[in-house]
Amino acid sequence: MNLAVGFFDGVHVGHRRILACADAALTFRDHPARVLAPSRAPALLMTSSARLAAVEAALRPGATGRVRALDFTPDFAAESAEAFALWLRREYPDLEEILCGPNWRFGAGGVGDAAFLRERGFAVRAMPFVEIDGSPVSSTRIRAAIAAGDMADAARLLGRPWREEGEVVPGKGLGRALGFPTMNVKVAEGLVRPPCGVYAVETPLGRAVANWGVAPTMGEKAWEHPVLEVHVVSTHPVAAPKTLAVDFLAFIRPERVFSGEDALRAQIAADILAAQGMDELFLN
Repeated sequence: MNLAVGFFDGVHVGHRRILACADAALTFRDHPARVLAPSRAPALLMTSSARLAAVEAALRPGATGRVRALDFTPDFAAESAEAFALWLRREYPDLEEILCGPNWRFGAGGVGDAAFLRERGFAVRAMPFVEIDGSPVSSTRIRAAIAAGDMADAARLLGRPWREEGEVVPGKGLGRALGFPTMNVKVAEGLVRPPCGVYAVETPLGRAVANWGVAPTMGEKAWEHPVLEVHVVSTHPVAAPKTLAVDFLAFIRPERVFSGEDALRAQIAADILAAQGMDELFLN
């Protein structure tokens, strides 16, 4: 049995190259930095449940193993690399090979690595980084692309568009009053955030334009905190589902204050045309 090990945030193209060679995967429910250095813990690319599902889907065809997610606790962080090696022997008696990235570390102080395990009789394949445009693909690089609003670059590194998914919650009816009904998606806490603005997106219901922001033109009716509002482009009424997956394709424009509702309505119509054009460009 081949075991892939890592956190796999985003399950990007580099992660999937590792997972495609594995029968099972070992990861953590939450990022180790949340325990080791909470103030420096990164905003994540996806929720734990979405990540674990994506990891399982990326395992090689016919994989008979499973995805195991450990709780990274202070006690676990304090365990020695030697103790972790013994744990691997005990928990995976049929282990043939460990698959990891070149910078994988484990054990207190991060002293354990692929060479450490090889010295103890483990077969370990540390797979090199996948490079795009001459630089390694990494979760950190993808977070930076999203934070800059560069959804096309994020999608190249991920191998698919970056996705936000959440419960559809009641709004204030402002979009409907403008003639562009929206679904308000409650996004998960702790994830990376794109710049406030308007985006071309794809949903299971079809092409859409999304605004991530506070709707400042609404004045006293504006949101106190950024909200993800999604308008599906359709000639027929669209029933809101309980949850909605939103794939970000491209940044259209920053959020700004308009002179009034008529100006905002005209801009939304233009945003929809832009979203449709960007969507077709992206998908083709």
